[in-house]
Parts: sequence; structure tokens; C-alpha cells
Amino acid sequence: MRLNITAPGQVGEIVRARRKAHRLSQAELAARLSISQSRLSVIEQNPETLTLDRLIALANVLGLSLVLEDKSGRKAKASDPAW
Repeated sequence: MRLNITAPGQVGEIVRARRKAHRLSQAELAARLSISQSRLSVIEQNPETLTLDRLIALANVLGLSLVLEDKSGRKAKASDPAW
């Protein structure tokens, strides 16, 4: 699965969908992340408050990875700078 995220709200939708696909309750996923169920609910409803470290942790628990990709689709060469 590959998703192009263009708005913060999409992150909440993805988190909720993946959580349900894994048959996890908010409480179960929150426990795996060492956060409260109410905090996870806020993240799903208002992902603009999500920090990068929490986003990475969520992705890992839900079996996802984060990838930043050049929009032009150009393949990187070994001589290209990292950024």
C-alpha cells in the first residue's frame, strides 16, 4: 500500500483505518505507544498536534514506514546530496 498524504487530516484517517485493520481498540494501541486512550483519540481526530517522533512510533506499531520522496519522480544518483 502506498499513500500520498497531502493534508494532516489524512494521517488521522490512516491511523484509525490501520488500527481497525489490526483489530486494535484505541486503548490497546495507546498502551503500545505508552500514551492514554484519550490522547490517541485526539491524534485520530486532530492529527495536527502529532509530533514527528510520535508519528514514527505510530507508523512502526501499525506496520507502516514513512518515506519522503522527490515529487518529480526523478531517481536519485549516488552523487546527489542527501537533501
